[in-house]
Amino acid sequence: MAERILIVDDAAFMRMMIKDILTKNGYEIAGEAEDGQKAVELYKEETPDLVTMDITMPEMDGIAALKEIKELNPNATVIMCSAMGQQAMVVDAIQAGAKDFIVKPFQADRVIEAIQKALS
Repeated sequence: MAERILIVDDAAFMRMMIKDILTKNGYEIAGEAEDGQKAVELYKEETPDLVTMDITMPEMDGIAALKEIKELNPNATVIMCSAMGQQAMVVDAIQAGAKDFIVKPFQADRVIEAIQKALS
């Protein structure tokens, strides 16, 4: 059975890019969210195997959403996505429990490598 992944990013284009990479590599998309608040709600409903979480989003940022998801499930697997130059936020995310981070623009092989590593 394919692992189910929740994609969280405020940019529809970025969600589409990562969805494309994931589906081509045999992963199932558990859902998509455009902000942290929706991500937490969808996480409760879908309990995906992994979440790809953008850091900078409206309503609730990725780090706040990560912390809420970790409260719901301390074993949740979350990979942060960040643009270049967000190193300090990436450190915060790792300290809050993120398994890894991938940098935008997404490179398919790096995305798959991070996901395989996080799920193993």
